[in-house]
Amino acid sequence: MDGCGKGIRVYPASTVPARTTDAKHSNVTKHDIIPRIIIHGGAGNLTKRSLPREKYDAYQASLRRILASSAEVLSNPSSTALDVATFAVSLLEDDPLYNSGRGAVFTRGGKNELECSIMVSNGHRKRGIGCMMLQHIKNPIKLAQELLIRGERDGGDGSQDHCQYSGSFVEGLAEKWGLEIVDPSYFFTQQRWDEHIKGLEEEAKQKEAGMSIEEMSDWEKANYIPLGTCGAVVLDRFGAICVATSTGGLTNKVDGRVGDTPTIGAGFWAEEWYEGPVAPKPQNRVPSTPLDKLCRDEIGSVLADCLPMLFPSASHTNTSRSSTLVLDQHLPIRHAVGMSGTGNGDSFLRMDACRTTAAKSRFATIPLPDALTWMAGPNGELHKSAGDRWGRSHEGTGGIIGIELVGSSSTVVWDFNCGGMFRAWVDDDGEHQCLVFCE
Repeated sequence: MDGCGKGIRVYPASTVPARTTDAKHSNVTKHDIIPRIIIHGGAGNLTKRSLPREKYDAYQASLRRILASSAEVLSNPSSTALDVATFAVSLLEDDPLYNSGRGAVFTRGGKNELECSIMVSNGHRKRGIGCMMLQHIKNPIKLAQELLIRGERDGGDGSQDHCQYSGSFVEGLAEKWGLEIVDPSYFFTQQRWDEHIKGLEEEAKQKEAGMSIEEMSDWEKANYIPLGTCGAVVLDRFGAICVATSTGGLTNKVDGRVGDTPTIGAGFWAEEWYEGPVAPKPQNRVPSTPLDKLCRDEIGSVLADCLPMLFPSASHTNTSRSSTLVLDQHLPIRHAVGMSGTGNGDSFLRMDACRTTAAKSRFATIPLPDALTWMAGPNGELHKSAGDRWGRSHEGTGGIIGIELVGSSSTVVWDFNCGGMFRAWVDDDGEHQCLVFCE
């Protein structure tokens, strides 16, 4: 597959003027932060041949509708990143165009086994949740949200104990908590079933021809077969970032397979940290003359020099105030990142892709856009992980969306190494953008 070849797109947010001209060295409050949102609906062998015009238009209309609804919720001053990310992904789960919720792909055994995850950049007991092997919950992402919220409290029916859950136990919690439960037939769509059957037929043909079933058939190259995970990354006005991700997995995956979506660090990640204060440089000041002090409006210090018995502490008071002002200018800087991945989940698992990208940015002290391209861009680490299997199989294929916050300045970012990635976001001017290919 051809990579995008254009690298990263960066859209820095306009912000309320900070207390200094450099946002990286300013004390900012939650009111300085402009909320941001980006969503994705899958990646893979997306070409103008594999995605006909009518399907392209359908995805465009859907992404724009979901983005508009989510952005409207985000515009509410009390909205949190957790609420909005959950809301956006639940809409993606409800739309059969995508490989999550209704419209999820089938396993080799003809079942839908859903996965989801959610993570916030700050929290107390835990910040991330992954769920897998779900077959009865209409909106898996709402279960992940509930587990995260209840896990921060005492009690919680076991939700406070762990970060990953699967199968009947967690579905029982969902029913107890009043989440909507459906029959597995709810997730069925004819298109996904046809892809499931066709995929098995193609595998049989490859075996007869002595080919590896891991290699893409001509049918797969000519048709978009969802590798897609749905996801959202949201920054709220309080500076918190939330990542929400949901998927049906890979078409014709083996029953019981667990992918990157419910695995913390592989298909999703969010964190925040503070840079240490910048130490003020020592000032070797020469003794001041009375005239010099008067020019700096240090009258108290002049009087203390002339009449030390009457003004013993004037000079000390002035020095203390000056020292406080210097420290104020060097408070720690808040950083936060959040990412959601889509593509071949096993490659994301092997690379621990999202956490590795965040660590590359944080500990190598480089912007998230550069770290993300290093991982998910053309000829990036995901691509390289496929070795000589690149282009002959789906291995290494994928993309990542994300948001970076530094002080009060935010950046919406993505990159991918394949034919396309369904993505939509609100840009710096408040305009809604939606792309599929490398436009």
